[in-house]
Amino acid sequence: MIQAYQKCCQERVDSVLTRVLQAKQPKLARLYEAMYYSVMNGGKRVRPLLAYAACEAVGGAMAQADAAASAIELIHAYSLVHDDLPAMDDDDLRRGKPTTHIAYDEACAILAGDGLQSLAFEVLSSAEFNPCQAQTRLNMVLQLAQAAGPNGMVGGQAIDLGSVGKHLTPSDLEHMHRHKTGALICAATYLGALASEKASRQQLESLHAYSQHIGLAFQVQDDILDVITDTSTLGKRQGSDIEHNKPTYPALMGLDNAKEYAQELKQQAISAITRDDLNAAHLIDLAEYIVNRNH
Repeated sequence: MIQAYQKCCQERVDSVLTRVLQAKQPKLARLYEAMYYSVMNGGKRVRPLLAYAACEAVGGAMAQADAAASAIELIHAYSLVHDDLPAMDDDDLRRGKPTTHIAYDEACAILAGDGLQSLAFEVLSSAEFNPCQAQTRLNMVLQLAQAAGPNGMVGGQAIDLGSVGKHLTPSDLEHMHRHKTGALICAATYLGALASEKASRQQLESLHAYSQHIGLAFQVQDDILDVITDTSTLGKRQGSDIEHNKPTYPALMGLDNAKEYAQELKQQAISAITRDDLNAAHLIDLAEYIVNRNH
């Protein structure tokens, strides 16, 4: 069931992204080519799926979440381009293909990431792409800015870089990943629900609790896969966290305990959305998928 929904969402968001990533001037062709390469080179589209599923969970239509889904994926893609740079994680493989700075060059990759970030906010704030009321669009822009910035994803990455080679407590590790990974996942569900223009405060609170648990579960599973899955399946270099001496959940609590923790987080996420006024079937399926995926 999740495969059919995933395919539907992927095709929908990819259609919008293709439209957004068209070069506006011939002289910018290479920049847009690098941006397109960074976004459209595969990927599970988990964050867009969460946006669409959250919108539908509160009674919205999938089409209402197109801008939210696209913007969140543009931010995610920009973050990967910059994370892969030599100054950061120095990775040469992403989704089974050369990273953007390898396929192009470092300067082009930096600019491509910058361009993707800007485009995300253009999509979300533009009535052309996002037909929500102006106040709703403003709220969505604010939420994404907070999730992507120094109090969210960027802050988490800064903590991650500063933690290399250090011993972190479980609460330290959780704090880092609630920013680095969880903030954008929380934003995906929140933006999707806001796009419906129907979500109640109580529904938003339930979705926030869900996304906090599933965001952390996503990272725990990522850490597990870095240990147990081969490079060809992962689409990125296996064992890179160990190679870079990064703190991970398997390193901190052991592989078996990390697996149990991921399952516990999944159950907590599902429990948060078992309400009569939420159509949560797709969100539940996504929770199962996130902790049982192999890449």
